[in-house]
Amino acid sequence: MRFFLALPFIFSAATAIPTTLKVVARQSSTTCGSTSYSASDVLAAADAACQYVQDGTTAGGSKYPERYNDYEGFTFDGVDGPYYEFPILSDGEIYDGGSPGADRVVINGNCDFAGVITHTGADNNDFVGCSGTS
Repeated sequence: MRFFLALPFIFSAATAIPTTLKVVARQSSTTCGSTSYSASDVLAAADAACQYVQDGTTAGGSKYPERYNDYEGFTFDGVDGPYYEFPILSDGEIYDGGSPGADRVVINGNCDFAGVITHTGADNNDFVGCSGTS
């Protein structure tokens, strides 16, 4: 009987899952150059990017999330564009303006997680994939 009394709470908790959840369905920990990010770091940055894309706003007056044109030709594991890049910070904080650093999460306009890329080790301000991104 107690189980049935708990059902409304279980269902309300399930419906409270944010709509941005699909952004992290494929995300995992990654390393960009010598900087490692946990899966939760990637999740937090991708989720923030998604919120900004959905709201049509940017972080702290910056240009991010910014449309990413994928001149480098990443496959992003089959996730289709258009893509948006958003800084992921090595201190674990969520980017809110200022210097973006070298590393970015990439999502598409539907908030599907595409990958993590970095300027570290790339030529001419291009990007290379962090571990797990091709």
